[in-house]
Amino acid sequence: MRRVVSASDPRHNVAMNRTRCIGLISGTSMDGIDAVLIEFSDSHRQLLAGHTFPYPAALRASLDELRRDPDHFPVAGLARLDAELGHAFAEAALALLDRVGVGTDAVDAIGSHGQTVLHRPNDRFRHTLQIGDPSRIAEATGIDVIADFRRADLAAGGQGAPLAPLIHQELLADHSEHRLVVNLGGIANVTVLAASGGVSGFDTGPANCFMDDWYRSHQHGRYDAGGTWAASGHVDQTWLNELMQDPYLQREPPKSTGIEYFSTSWLRQRLPKDAENRPTDIQATLAEFSAASLVASVERFVPFRPDRILLCGGGVANTHLVDRIRNRLGDIPLESTAMHGIHPDFVEATLIAWLAREHLAGRPIDTPPITGARHPVRLGALWPTSRRFDS
Repeated sequence: MRRVVSASDPRHNVAMNRTRCIGLISGTSMDGIDAVLIEFSDSHRQLLAGHTFPYPAALRASLDELRRDPDHFPVAGLARLDAELGHAFAEAALALLDRVGVGTDAVDAIGSHGQTVLHRPNDRFRHTLQIGDPSRIAEATGIDVIADFRRADLAAGGQGAPLAPLIHQELLADHSEHRLVVNLGGIANVTVLAASGGVSGFDTGPANCFMDDWYRSHQHGRYDAGGTWAASGHVDQTWLNELMQDPYLQREPPKSTGIEYFSTSWLRQRLPKDAENRPTDIQATLAEFSAASLVASVERFVPFRPDRILLCGGGVANTHLVDRIRNRLGDIPLESTAMHGIHPDFVEATLIAWLAREHLAGRPIDTPPITGARHPVRLGALWPTSRRFDS
């Protein structure tokens, strides 16, 4: 379980013009809920608390079943999961506040990204689905909820993702150097931050999703901690070359993808015939595929040689994967966002808190350089609480 991050006493550090927002998100690994409490003002932003709340085993099993075949998952099961996840997200928000002794009446809004279970931005009717009923979160917490952050961008012709570049630009841009920020979740995405300003970004392909899937089917546990199992195998160069021919990897940005495309069935259809006889070699090759597809995308689609690359997301803990990326980058410095004041586990949850604050302020978000939307959009929708706070 990841550590809690908290201020010593956030109740005594309140700016007059401050806005406090909770950010909630579960990524493509579908392992649990990242939750943060952020205080914003005109002059600063402060992480008051951050924690990851793992999903119960039964809930994880249901989500695993859904992502194996989303086209045939029963609608009744999806509706129940939406309610169950809404309950889990509400509990995470309340537990986070309880950890730092902050009352619900001291929070202006909850931003909830929910759990993405489908993302198809290239369909004739672009569609995406994040579940985790916002009405249930608002009712259980008594706090207004901002949710549904992708669909407005899709409606405006955008990819709906990645959205992480928005917070990367806000917190990690540096006018003295060209930077890339790489998020290593189930899927990898890259943010391009030129020293001259501006932002763009795109999903590069798999990061942890295939390694996690293969590990779970051959070992006890959900993750190859540190990549030690992958490190015990050998890369199958012939198979790696075949994987690198996937059409998504060749497509020009803006682009986004997910585990609906890079799915369990995608992997099973491409496994070598003798894969079960050498599972560690498969894991080693999948790690190299994640590194190779990421670096190839950087070399092909990023218009400059970066001066520095910053890593965030759960994959930062996979030191074997990070080493493979470093080996392909040469002498470009590769650092965790922790070295720049942002815990790598909570970057995306911070994004959702920030988007909630921007929604409350009525500000449209300039997504077109990232997603290809036709114009800036106001991301998210409001689910107001019907409860009244005690005076």
